[in-house]
Amino acid sequence: MILFGKILKYTFLLLLLGITLGALVIGGTYLHFRNELPSIDNLREIQLQVPMRVFSRDNKLIAQYGEKRRDPVSYDEIPEDMVHAFLAAEDQNFFQHYGIDPAGLARAAVTLALTGKKRQGGSTITMQVARNYYLTRKRTFTRKIREIFLALHIEQELSKEEILELYLNKIYLGHRSYGIKAAAQVYYGKSLQDLTLAETAMIAGLPKAPSNYNPVTNPERALQRRNYVLQRMLALGYISKAQAEQASKEPVTARLHRAKVELQASYLAEMVRERMVKKFGADAYTSGINVYTTVTAKLQEAANLGLRKALEDYDRRHGWRGAEKHFEPLPEESSALDQLLSETRPVQQLLPAIVTNIGEKDAEVYLGKGQTARIGWDGLSWARPYEDESHRGAKPKTAADILKKGDLIRIQEQQDKEGNSYWRLAQIPAVSGALVSLDPTNGAVNALVGGYDFYSSKFNRAIQARRQPGSGFKPVIYSAALEAGYTAASIINDAPVIMEANGDDDTWRPENYSGKFYGPTRLRWALTKSRNLVSIRLLRAMGISHALEHARRFGFDPDSLPHSLSLALGSGEVTPLQMARAYAVLANGGFLIEPWFIQRIERNGEVLFEADPLVVGCNQDTEEETRQPGEVVSCRAAPRTLSEENRYIMYSMMQDVINSGTGVRARVLKRNDLAGKTGTTNEQRDAWFTGYNQHIVTTVWTGFDDNSKLGKGEVGGRVALPAWIAFMKVALEDIPDEPPEMPSTLVTVRIDKNTGLQVSGNTADTMFEIFRPGNEPPVSEEEETTSRDPATNDG
Repeated sequence: MILFGKILKYTFLLLLLGITLGALVIGGTYLHFRNELPSIDNLREIQLQVPMRVFSRDNKLIAQYGEKRRDPVSYDEIPEDMVHAFLAAEDQNFFQHYGIDPAGLARAAVTLALTGKKRQGGSTITMQVARNYYLTRKRTFTRKIREIFLALHIEQELSKEEILELYLNKIYLGHRSYGIKAAAQVYYGKSLQDLTLAETAMIAGLPKAPSNYNPVTNPERALQRRNYVLQRMLALGYISKAQAEQASKEPVTARLHRAKVELQASYLAEMVRERMVKKFGADAYTSGINVYTTVTAKLQEAANLGLRKALEDYDRRHGWRGAEKHFEPLPEESSALDQLLSETRPVQQLLPAIVTNIGEKDAEVYLGKGQTARIGWDGLSWARPYEDESHRGAKPKTAADILKKGDLIRIQEQQDKEGNSYWRLAQIPAVSGALVSLDPTNGAVNALVGGYDFYSSKFNRAIQARRQPGSGFKPVIYSAALEAGYTAASIINDAPVIMEANGDDDTWRPENYSGKFYGPTRLRWALTKSRNLVSIRLLRAMGISHALEHARRFGFDPDSLPHSLSLALGSGEVTPLQMARAYAVLANGGFLIEPWFIQRIERNGEVLFEADPLVVGCNQDTEEETRQPGEVVSCRAAPRTLSEENRYIMYSMMQDVINSGTGVRARVLKRNDLAGKTGTTNEQRDAWFTGYNQHIVTTVWTGFDDNSKLGKGEVGGRVALPAWIAFMKVALEDIPDEPPEMPSTLVTVRIDKNTGLQVSGNTADTMFEIFRPGNEPPVSEEEETTSRDPATNDG
């Protein structure tokens, strides 16, 4: 009995000593690591790596940039089932423990002692937060100690809800998705609130091993893990038996979903991305920036469709260039055909297809995944073979004249006049183009397209392609002439011009597009009909230096333009955006604006940047009078670079380009306020149209990237103008038809159309012309003679 008492006493002393030593060890270990433990203070303010998103003005997602897919949510936004699923799968005692699970840690220690292997185990959600936010993934004993101490410290500083929120926003869930909201989008294309119980359990089962239990790459193991989570939820009383059974029966429906882009504006998105990286560096991709652009979905979609159709129409006019590939022999199995098609992606609405059978006047094609289609003669008959830019081969008589079995082609769904759908043979256009539209009152980009397909060519022709504007530059020349004292009624001889070049026998013999000469011509009519020789003689008469300096008023750098008479024909190189900006001066009353495309930048609801553009008619005093209390209004006045009189006369002359000149096709819009100018360069290498009213200006350029010829007859009014019309038809729907009012400082005088001189009689050869007071033309000699003849004087 005494012996037993001594044993008990020594056992108690040893136990006490062990506890004391353990406490000392733990205390000493804590003191050793204390200085190495990071502060918890910044956890509440932690900046998760959230991708950059680009939106339209009307909040449509245009693009998302960043390696990690993450979209943080607050605890209040997390559905109860999602909380319960993660607790069941990862840490059932989360709301009871103080950051660590002693039993779990003991099990992990025993496993280490018995097997010698370091396995994941015993980690609570709080410990995972500590690891994910502060520590490396490397499994070491010291890291585990730090993890335990950090977890205890986190529990003292943060509430359980805050800890769980941090965890569910940070955890990696496979396929570049971080956090539950990103995972819901990546795997199911849904919001958290729209997930089913089975889908919720599937996501909750991922943290243990995102690769092994991934529903996309390993659906069988993912299904087992999901059902395990459901059973754990049932055991913990989170769901009923009926719910568990029903959810366990659901199939695996997960598949990868990209960020749901709602508006196609890839060229503009790339402009934003470059600007953001320049401003924020690499943090642009991870700091949760939301960029709101100036484009709207309605106008951007109209620009996409308008330019795309114009390029396709041009391409078809020039014939069929043949199949992209040919497969010989052609396999019969669908799986083998799918493999062949997998190497070719759709381009816009042009779908890849393999010809599997040829009929007399139709063809059967395979589209992939068991889908087939028939191309009838209405979709094949256009395909005369391409020979060169101005010639096509003979019309096909049968489908075999066009296609062969095994050809890899493109097809496009179309609608006939009755609205019935049919398939048409198609090809990716070789020709390129760009469209850019501005608000002339402040320079905001309404829409921008830099090519047919961004993923085929990222070269942004709207801002990077420097091309000759051709006759599209003539308004600058004519505006300079008005400043030099000429009028819209001034007569210039449309006659041959022969210029010596380089002081030797080389000569420059410019011609009109028609190859004809028309003699003395009024400036208004010369601009309307785009007479080259008149422009050259006009430039020579007023002086090249004067015209170059005047071009500065339209935003052009004189040093970058030709210092020769070829300037009159638009031989300088400019971008479509520069052309739109120049014409905005004519549209807005004579003010030079700066194009811009970023409306504001936000992060976590905080506005980091808001645009402060140059605005036409900005008046700070007026703004202050109408300002609401506490409202801050920023307004910078755009500088006037062109007089009201010059601008109005040019607007009037360019209205005639549409009413009766090279842009006459635009009359289909049935507007009275439109003005514009076509542009075609030498040998039809570039085709332009820029048109506007007081509220919108739009430029379209078309051509080949390698500067090849467009072909005979492919001028601005035929290639570029149709895209402009298609876009403006939509853009003008909400814009009133309001031609500008003539300034009171101008006068109208009746003139003779042939001589440009004043007349009084109203005949078919007369018209009213606009002049600055004092610039009116003299009265014709015939008029003067008549007015002096007493026999004709009624006075």
